[in-house]
Amino acid sequence: MGTLGCNKTVAPAKGVSESRASERGRCRLTQRRRDRLLAAPACAGATMMDLTGWPAPLASPPGENAMTTRPLDRDDPLDDFDHRDIILLGRKHRVYTMGRGPAVVVMTEMPGISPHVARFARWVRDAGFTVYMPHIFGKDGAVPRMPGALFTMLGGCISRQFRAFQANESSPATQWLRALAAQAHRECGGKGVGAVGMCFTGNFALSMMLEPAVLAPVLAQPSLPLNDPAGMHIAPDELAAVKARMEAEDLTVLAYRFEGDKYCKAARFAAYEDALGDRFIGKVLPDSAANPDSPMKNPHSVVTIHLIDEAGQPTVQARDEILDFFRMRLS
Repeated sequence: MGTLGCNKTVAPAKGVSESRASERGRCRLTQRRRDRLLAAPACAGATMMDLTGWPAPLASPPGENAMTTRPLDRDDPLDDFDHRDIILLGRKHRVYTMGRGPAVVVMTEMPGISPHVARFARWVRDAGFTVYMPHIFGKDGAVPRMPGALFTMLGGCISRQFRAFQANESSPATQWLRALAAQAHRECGGKGVGAVGMCFTGNFALSMMLEPAVLAPVLAQPSLPLNDPAGMHIAPDELAAVKARMEAEDLTVLAYRFEGDKYCKAARFAAYEDALGDRFIGKVLPDSAANPDSPMKNPHSVVTIHLIDEAGQPTVQARDEILDFFRMRLS
């Protein structure tokens, strides 16, 4: 039996028979499905290179062992995580957990849990937290590659679970994510739970504050709604409830973006500032701080593919501020 860092016993992590087929099965899109996706709005004018501008990954060498530092250009087996199937609101969800201490929910960016997202989750673990990283879309652990990344992105654009083009509405997916945060708090205890969303899930961390256990929300380049740069992807009544809770409990939300990001523009941060006042702490990094070697040329992913992992870099400072925010609220 595997054990969580919060001293809860869970089922064996790897190779569980009930999930083997679904985890290893390849997505088979019919021609009709492909045509439907390709006919969908191209996510607010994004080009194919914008959405999937990653080079072909190297194949993982056979017998590769788990390492603390893993190559970012190879698929990550996530074999240092416990692989759990958790029932949330009546449906089973795959969740990857690891670490010890208060819980932090790490929500992946598009097109799924890439090696860069997994690296960030390990940094959260190393900072003294128990990571809960749910499968939301895409192929877990995979380096983004064509054509799968494109289909995942377009599928997210038209999914009713995300409502990617709707301002003043919350994604239905945030309901089970709040249930996950509540369960994580029951399992790990402590003051509460942290939550970080990225890109497509960036706004989710704010909606998750409707769950009383969530104390430390982080919005990394929140990109929804895709067609309204000043839109907020949260229902007005939920936003009012979140603001009231922040004021009553003296809480804040931390947010990051690059100055020239095409998908998370200044107007969105201004809208959140207008709605939340000084409860919203938005930080803007210069475009020059983005990793110039990233295959995605639009500066976007602050703590993943555009992070420069060197001391003194603004993106590393942003990562460390997020970890300090979790320590301040949860420890």
